Amino acid sequence: MAVDMSLVKKLREETGIGILECKKAIDEANNNYKKAAEILRKKGFEKAKAKSSRITKQGLIGSYIHTNGKIGVLVELGCETDFVARNEDFQALLKDISMQIAAMTPKYISKDDISAEVIEKEKDIYRSQIKNSGKPDNIIEKIIEGKLKKFYNEVCLLNQTFFKEEKKTIEDLITEKIHKIGENIVVKRFVRYQLGEEN
Repeated sequence: MAVDMSLVKKLREETGIGILECKKAIDEANNNYKKAAEILRKKGFEKAKAKSSRITKQGLIGSYIHTNGKIGVLVELGCETDFVARNEDFQALLKDISMQIAAMTPKYISKDDISAEVIEKEKDIYRSQIKNSGKPDNIIEKIIEGKLKKFYNEVCLLNQTFFKEEKKTIEDLITEKIHKIGENIVVKRFVRYQLGEEN
């Protein structure tokens, strides 16, 4: 079957990934656009994983002040080279992440940043909520795991749904940029200020 070049063009425009990779994905998916996009996402995730151990000594600090002047965010986004830090895609990603933090109020970058003490406290709250449900212990533990996952999705930046695209998490967004740009990208730290909020 001949590769549908209009699909290749569309995939290239939507993902920003090189024309050859897009053509290979469309070919592999037998001209099925959705399947080709999924193939690229999987490849992107694998490439991003391979790059995740690379050192990110360059990058930028971005800021965002909400229009009402009552919420402000500072974010440090790391990359491998100064060349990438000056790249428009990298800067757009930094802006999107800053706006995400302003809008969605994450407390941590990832679940690895949450102390065991905080996780145990959450589990205790869930246990006390369902202790009189009459459900067996193994089911209760599954319910607690489900509630913990929801907790991570709310408080961890990387787990949050991207405010511009509900089918993507922030981790997916960063992975896509790593695949497109070809360098490791890491959210190093952030701080969010809200007027009148106590530390």
